[in-house]
Amino acid sequence: MKRTMARSYALAFSMISGLASLLIIHVSGDNSQVDQFSAARYHEQMRQLQAFKASLIGRESVSGSVISPSPSSAPPLEAAFASRVYHVTKYGADPTGRSDSTEALNKAIADAFQSPSEGFLMEGITNLGGPQINLEGGNYLISKPLRLPAVGAGNLMIHGGTLRASDYFPADGYLIDLSASSAITQEGKEGSSLNSPLASSSSYNYEYITLKDLMLDSNYRGGGISVVNSLRTSIDNCYIAHFTTDGILVQGGHETYIRNSFLGQHITAGGDRGERNFSGTAINLIGNDNAVTDVVIFSAAIGIMASGQANTFSGVHCYNKATGFGGTGIYLKLPGLTQTRIVNSYMDYTGIVAEDPVQLHISSSFFLGDAFILLKSINGVANGVSIVDNMFSGSNKGVEIVQLDQSKGPFKEIEQVVVDRNNVKGMNIKATVARGAVQGNGSSWTVDFNPVLLFPNLIKHVQYSLSSRGSLFPSHALRNVSENSVVIESDVAVPANVFVTVDQA
Repeated sequence: MKRTMARSYALAFSMISGLASLLIIHVSGDNSQVDQFSAARYHEQMRQLQAFKASLIGRESVSGSVISPSPSSAPPLEAAFASRVYHVTKYGADPTGRSDSTEALNKAIADAFQSPSEGFLMEGITNLGGPQINLEGGNYLISKPLRLPAVGAGNLMIHGGTLRASDYFPADGYLIDLSASSAITQEGKEGSSLNSPLASSSSYNYEYITLKDLMLDSNYRGGGISVVNSLRTSIDNCYIAHFTTDGILVQGGHETYIRNSFLGQHITAGGDRGERNFSGTAINLIGNDNAVTDVVIFSAAIGIMASGQANTFSGVHCYNKATGFGGTGIYLKLPGLTQTRIVNSYMDYTGIVAEDPVQLHISSSFFLGDAFILLKSINGVANGVSIVDNMFSGSNKGVEIVQLDQSKGPFKEIEQVVVDRNNVKGMNIKATVARGAVQGNGSSWTVDFNPVLLFPNLIKHVQYSLSSRGSLFPSHALRNVSENSVVIESDVAVPANVFVTVDQA
């Protein structure tokens, strides 16, 4: 037996030596082709040599002997360039959705966190380098939220499939949960992130996490995505349905961008017989500096709830629940410091509510089906508000395009509020700038602006002109401004046209 093994070793050694000498001869024997002998060709031949050696070792292993490779042997080149795309089916995830895939998906995410780091993003946030969790177009059933194994990391993508909550999914959970309290240990158990090798000194949990091309079905148990105290999170091309709490919750942190997505508690295209019973919030922003762009919200009690400053909404189409049924398209619940811009959006039978608006801009948007804007007094403040260049279309029921809710007290600090240049059909126009004209033969002319002006008993500026057709040149003056009416008087009676412009800003 020993002679046979020795003979095999000798044969293997001689063959390997022969191949190596052929490589050397090929390089040194033909000087005209030395320049053409590329590094790639050299590595390819070395790979073939390694494979041949491995096949000889494998034969000896089959015969009952184990041969350890030489410690100096270099690993195959493929190992040095291993893919950092983690295919979840290789971890046992079931793409048919018949069996629970929670553990397999979380294991794939945990392995992505073991990727070699590429330095830091924000101070204290490790750059994972861009590993991808590829759902491979599958439909995966999960009974617990998908969670990142530790805080203090970034540059990771989860994409390309469907996640569906099982009947055992926690009713207050989120299918994808990006929060510090949800960080899990390497054993897969919930625990403190301080035990993790990626424990962070950053004040933020995560940075640059991308959730893309996903369909999330909450199965009427909890919500879709939770992003807590994170930076520069991207939610792109997602379809989130059947949530009971929030489709997307953003709490703390800033710069979460939600784009090209569709959200609805019930899958409908409008006119749903159960619309009165819609509940939940499609997007709940409890943070600053976020953007919602090109998003459709087709069923929920509230489309977007914003209680953080400096958010931007553009290209949003809300037909989540009609105002007449108690729904709200966009609710700005941050009295005293709104700092929100709503542009180029479509409020479809559902409107906008803003509490004590301060620095609010709404423009270039379309309000259909008697949808309107409601300014709600909490502490009586409205400052820096512009509602301009919008279109309103209604059903001739006398609904005003902008309304006031002063049930908790009147607006008393009103500065720089401009409601003007809106295009209105089938609704009653309201504005802070109004123009009126009156004609008659007399010495007193009154113009009543109450049907148009937004705020009661408030006119800050008046401009007028009086044109007389007679031969007299009367003296005239502005005599009274009260209850949103303007009185112009002359010293003599004359036939005249009076033109008046007033401004509440």
